Amino acid sequence: MRADWVCPALAAHAPRLAAAYRVELRLPDPDRVALTFDDGPHPRGTPAVLAELDRRGARATFFLVGEQVARDPALAREVADAGHEVALHGYRHTLLLRRRVAEVAGDLDRAAAAIADATGAAPQLYRPPYGVFSSGVLAHVRTRGWRPLLWSRWGRDWERRATASSIARRATTGLRPGDVVLLHDSDAYSSADSWRRTTGALPSVLEAVAALGVPASPVTHST
Repeated sequence: MRADWVCPALAAHAPRLAAAYRVELRLPDPDRVALTFDDGPHPRGTPAVLAELDRRGARATFFLVGEQVARDPALAREVADAGHEVALHGYRHTLLLRRRVAEVAGDLDRAAAAIADATGAAPQLYRPPYGVFSSGVLAHVRTRGWRPLLWSRWGRDWERRATASSIARRATTGLRPGDVVLLHDSDAYSSADSWRRTTGALPSVLEAVAALGVPASPVTHST
């Protein structure tokens, strides 16, 4: 595996590397905090997250997995109909590093079509599974006009030992306007029932955002 192929892989954890590859970790305008949810839609997790966001008047970006959209297109449509942004997380949730660009390109086409068919919205953002880019896929994503985005805060809510309080603490410690917060509304690729802990953390996360005096918002448009 070529060194240049794997160089972007650690961008989520190395701001200088992210900057070198022009991969955003934060919003360009610090007028809000972007809440993002990966790996859905999930038959129980997504409705629970949607309900909590609705109670707080918050909107978010959902990075949807094509195979999950295919299982429940109506739920994907519910995300969009509730005013949330839908984004691209691939069709299969697999690591990119050992996948050829042509293979991933087909995966992304399939995922984008599934999301657009289900929601009526064409994704503008792309986040790879596990937040790991290869240089080849990063270049391909840009040729397709998708905006690559990672995150600046995360709750590590996929971990088996995570709790609602640990998720909220990790997601909000040092939180600033312009941050992109990574959470998950699905346990399809993580520890069982992780979405329950995420939903339990959401009130504290949203209160921390409100304390900054900015809205919790999707990535590409404010509420």
